[in-house]
Amino acid sequence: MKNENVVIGLTDPKSPSNVGAVMRAAGCYQADEVRYTGVRYARAAKFHTDTKDVSQKIPLHAVESLTGNLLLGQKIICVDLVEGAIPLPEFEHPENAIYIFGPEDGTIAQEVINKADAVVYVPTIGCMNLAASVNVLLYDRLAKAKNTLLGDELIRRSRDTNNKVKVKST
Repeated sequence: MKNENVVIGLTDPKSPSNVGAVMRAAGCYQADEVRYTGVRYARAAKFHTDTKDVSQKIPLHAVESLTGNLLLGQKIICVDLVEGAIPLPEFEHPENAIYIFGPEDGTIAQEVINKADAVVYVPTIGCMNLAASVNVLLYDRLAKAKNTLLGDELIRRSRDTNNKVKVKST
């Protein structure tokens, strides 16, 4: 049983396809909730991009503030290309966190950065899109976790129903 809480916070996302891809990442990496601010996504939400229907399992909430209404002890982690940020490979993830990402065409507001317990960045040349950044962050969290489920049972539960391929024994 999970004893952690992982929330993804999206700052005024503009692309419904990116939000759909974020929802899929949230499902793959077992995030607890996705929150977003702004009105751009809500206007474009008529496009169905959540191809795995993750929104049936993980809530997607519009909120006024990504830093309000946090759980006791929940850490605010901003993820953006911000001067002075910690490179993701060097970052130790807290057990309970909200990871806040900037919009595709902007950045996280300075007042949110000022409230953060940590600010991290993915050390790439150029910036990734929103969904790619969320996937990389959540994968990094998984890769550094001590209680990660691995092996064939996970593969059987996770793969597409048309995939029955196995590695050839030597």
